Amino acid sequence: MNIYEKIGLQKVINASGRMTILGVSVLSDKSTDGFKEGSQNFVVMEDLMNKAGEIVSAYTKAEASCVTSSASAGIAIAAASLITKDNQTMAENLHILNTDKREIIIQKGHVVNYGAPIKTMIELGGGKLVEVGQSNLTSEENITGNINENTVGIFYVKSHHSVQKGMLSLEKTIEIGKKYNIPVVVDAAAEEDLEKYVLMGTDMVIYSGSKAIEGPASGFITGKKELIKNCKLQYKGIGRAMKVDKGVIMSLLSALEQYSQKDEARIEQENKKKAELLAEELKGIKGTAISVVKDEAGREIYRTEMKLLDTKLNAEELIKELEGGNPAIYTRNYYKNQGKIHFDMRSVDEKEIGNIFKRIEEILG
Repeated sequence: MNIYEKIGLQKVINASGRMTILGVSVLSDKSTDGFKEGSQNFVVMEDLMNKAGEIVSAYTKAEASCVTSSASAGIAIAAASLITKDNQTMAENLHILNTDKREIIIQKGHVVNYGAPIKTMIELGGGKLVEVGQSNLTSEENITGNINENTVGIFYVKSHHSVQKGMLSLEKTIEIGKKYNIPVVVDAAAEEDLEKYVLMGTDMVIYSGSKAIEGPASGFITGKKELIKNCKLQYKGIGRAMKVDKGVIMSLLSALEQYSQKDEARIEQENKKKAELLAEELKGIKGTAISVVKDEAGREIYRTEMKLLDTKLNAEELIKELEGGNPAIYTRNYYKNQGKIHFDMRSVDEKEIGNIFKRIEEILG
């Protein structure tokens, strides 16, 4: 019985991935030890924030970094920093600023809801979102034609949530930003490569500390020194409501150290093998088509796909049954309208593969 079962909550098998609704990740002992030791000592928080930024930057190859309480907090803080720049009075009074110079451009296909609308986070930071292009197509002119004296930034979302086809590339977006001297900010919350977007020339990149890195609920903004300095200034304004605990910071740094030492190829193969094992089990269930598919955003993540063709329940009904059982089984459900259910195996152990198969067999049998 785990600690959540002891307080009367349901045991969960997480076949959905690193999802906020399930607590994202499970901390390693090293990351937990970092939290414990950090929490049991005092420190000058400003010094810790600065030192943590230096350590994070060593992993991202950026000039500077700012630790945040989450990737969402990073979006709001980054947006606010583009408006106030290095003006502390503006940072302290963001909520009553009388300025039109707050426009942030984003491709319409990147205006996503990842559990909350990205528009809400940007506007929480004082930004006025300017959506350009169409939901399935954006041209260079769609961006350049909307740049004016009130434009303070361009946001780019690198995520499985965003539209993958027809969008202007990040390379071209960075090129436009440099030409017009407009900072480009990438939301890379769940991305696994911590250097790629910085080395491409992005001005600020936002990561979650709890998704690919598997640390505590946290995040960071990494990028150009002057812009990151302006992000840190927001802790004298809206950032105060998003402040980061000292133990969380130390836990994040421990998780980053572990993440940098991971054997990615081995882990990818192990997860692919688990996806293949579940696929083999599920192939015995009549009325379904089973396969192993790669992540739709191009990451090296392989999942088991179950397509319901002729079963007594549709995908939505099966998902409801799986989540209502004991243990509750949560799957990846972005394509349920197409009759498809995906099983992300990164947080599933081999014993749980049998549990998933048996439960589906019971329901559809």
